[in-house]
Amino acid sequence: MKSKNIHLQFIEKKGKKEFVIIPYVEFLQIQEALEDLEDLKLLRQEKEQSKSEPTTPLNQVAKNLGLK
Repeated sequence: MKSKNIHLQFIEKKGKKEFVIIPYVEFLQIQEALEDLEDLKLLRQEKEQSKSEPTTPLNQVAKNLGLK
């Protein structure tokens, strides 16, 4: 998220905070950060699950694709 300062407005009901309003741009930044976090979580899970699978060196992959 680009901005560390979040501009919140609270709406209270019966003296208790019930809702929060934030600027739309800040909402989009938070949403993007959460999506990035979810992607990172999935990447780490996949990496852990594939630890025991065989690998191919990059130079071999390039050779197989005709890039070398």
